[in-house]
Amino acid sequence: MFDQAMARIAGHFGRVEPRASARSYLLGLLSRAERKNCRQLAEQAGLARPGPMQRLLRHARWDADAVRDDIRAYAVEHLGADGGVLIVDETGFVKKGRASAGVQRQYTGTAGRIENSQAGVFLAYATSRGRTLIDRRLYLPEHSWCADAERRHAAGIPEEVRFQTKPRLAWEMIAAALDAGVQAPWVTGDEVYGQDPQLRAALETRGTGYVIAVACSTRVRNNHGRTTIRADTVAGPPARHHLATAQRRQRRQGPTPLRLGLDTPRHRKPPPPTHPPQPHHRRTRLLPVPVTHRSAPGRTGPRRRRPLERRGMLPGRQGPGRTRPLPEVRHWTSWHRLSFPRNAGRGDSRSDGSHERRPDDACPEEVPAGVT
Repeated sequence: MFDQAMARIAGHFGRVEPRASARSYLLGLLSRAERKNCRQLAEQAGLARPGPMQRLLRHARWDADAVRDDIRAYAVEHLGADGGVLIVDETGFVKKGRASAGVQRQYTGTAGRIENSQAGVFLAYATSRGRTLIDRRLYLPEHSWCADAERRHAAGIPEEVRFQTKPRLAWEMIAAALDAGVQAPWVTGDEVYGQDPQLRAALETRGTGYVIAVACSTRVRNNHGRTTIRADTVAGPPARHHLATAQRRQRRQGPTPLRLGLDTPRHRKPPPPTHPPQPHHRRTRLLPVPVTHRSAPGRTGPRRRRPLERRGMLPGRQGPGRTRPLPEVRHWTSWHRLSFPRNAGRGDSRSDGSHERRPDDACPEEVPAGVT
């Protein structure tokens, strides 16, 4: 089938070299190459340099519109069927620099954001046998390109090319396809083309049906053209019934508060506390720590003149798994009460053989780590 299509357009190339380059170029576009520029396509075709591909696109003499007409006729012959649909849509091509025709910073669906890119409008033909692209138009921005004569001349844009909107480019392709005998009783597109009243009027004048998306705020005519209403109210009885029911329910309930997870919804009860509440000191808001008196083991109660023993847990650290009182402090040995002989650093024992504590061994007894 590819050879048949190439044989059909071979007459539009006057020399054998551009004809062979066109064949290699199309095979490269149909391949699974990651990037499909001239250098990658030349490597795909087994060429050492991208020169043949670049000459085909820039200097070779051949009529691109005539090739387009033959490809469209070939597609209609193989895919034509009753109930065909013409589909219009645009796409973007991310580019570097500003020398490519029509390139500027604009939104492109290819990248999903505003990028330096070209935009083109395409026409597809879909039937029960398959679908394919049959036409294309390059979108030329009005201010950055159409009004800049020097930039147009550098890019090789003819003088007769003027600014046209995307819906206007879509209508030119639709009219050309219908004039060429494409059997398509329906046209479809997205909101970019449905918002243009001239495109809808042209399709109605031509007698072609269309299903095109419009914004919900678009005013459409009803009651035999005597009144205009919003597009979102034009629906069947079931849809209007559900919409009215939802509106009445919203008016009864009032505005719904926006919850950010910082409060507890009204229909939910707060979970019960994991630990029962404990008494706390009125001034410091700290939980008491039970300690054991030195004189009476087993007896618990507040201890005065013991600052370490009166410490409790901080309120912010009372969560599950963190409620843990400080370890019990039995007694404290002050540093100044430790006496070291003069020869403490010379050996581990005195002259009489008794053991001597080094300064490193002089630590509080039964003092946990982290308590100072």
